Amino acid sequence: MDFKARSWLLGFAIAYLLLSTGQAQTGGLNRFNINSPQELKSFFKYSPDRIPFISAHRGGARKGYPENCIATFENTLRHTPAIMEVDPRYTKDSVIVLLHDATLDRTTNGKGKVADYTWAELQKLKLKDTEGNLTEYKIPTLDEALTWAKGKTILILDKKDVPIAVRVKKILEHKAEASAMVMAYNYEEARQSYRLSPDIMMEVFVPNQEKLKEFDKTGVPWENTVAFISHAKANDEALYGLLHQRGVMCMIGSSRIYDKEFVQGKTDVYEEIIKDGADIIEADLAIEAGAGIRNLLPKKSAKSKYFITAGTAKKTL
Repeated sequence: MDFKARSWLLGFAIAYLLLSTGQAQTGGLNRFNINSPQELKSFFKYSPDRIPFISAHRGGARKGYPENCIATFENTLRHTPAIMEVDPRYTKDSVIVLLHDATLDRTTNGKGKVADYTWAELQKLKLKDTEGNLTEYKIPTLDEALTWAKGKTILILDKKDVPIAVRVKKILEHKAEASAMVMAYNYEEARQSYRLSPDIMMEVFVPNQEKLKEFDKTGVPWENTVAFISHAKANDEALYGLLHQRGVMCMIGSSRIYDKEFVQGKTDVYEEIIKDGADIIEADLAIEAGAGIRNLLPKKSAKSKYFITAGTAKKTL
């Protein structure tokens, strides 16, 4: 890493420390002011004055804060507005918990398959952080996360072993249509979600113009969607424009390539993703990504009414 990159990272670390200390004192969270399914659709509808933001992959885990953990979600929100991608998974007794892996070994002090343990048995375990250190935190249930998220953020429910119909029904059960959405792995799942409830937002995979045209024929309104493009920048730059014409926000995942580039000293990597045409970055390094796009926030936006900054109940971006 060259001297310039080292200096930038040192400056970023100091700014991050000051920011985190100040916000920890107030206990404030960056929150989304979204109170109905229609407001959620409006929030996600693309407009030229849109405010780019972060999707915290597995909640934005880091040292001291495990993935798929409510305390981690709150830590992320102390520093940046973010929606939360989470991983629902069944226990032996059919309780839905948040855990990415099918096994316990990497993320907890347990061993073996999640599906071989009851919920009561899993409650005896503790979660590990990104460095493998044991924390005080326990495995949360999806019910707990859906209750917590209201008035704070939007949960994106990944699939793992929980069918899309079950995830949709959980959202409806909690009356969480304004604070949770589902990930549809294929367009039949998107149709299924829409049939179950036209109020449910979904993340769909649209990597190219062929898939865009295919989705056009599904009968699912684009207003119900966010488009995940890829874990790399779009090869077809026109794809962003075509999705934007349909009112769809575009998401790029940074966890596989760009988070690593940031750690290696490429300090403008997140800014470049947004400048290329994306609107949302799904990042492991959610706090760093949020800081990295801060200079791109518009001075005025009709979307600002949906953002409440940390430390105040009124101030918007």
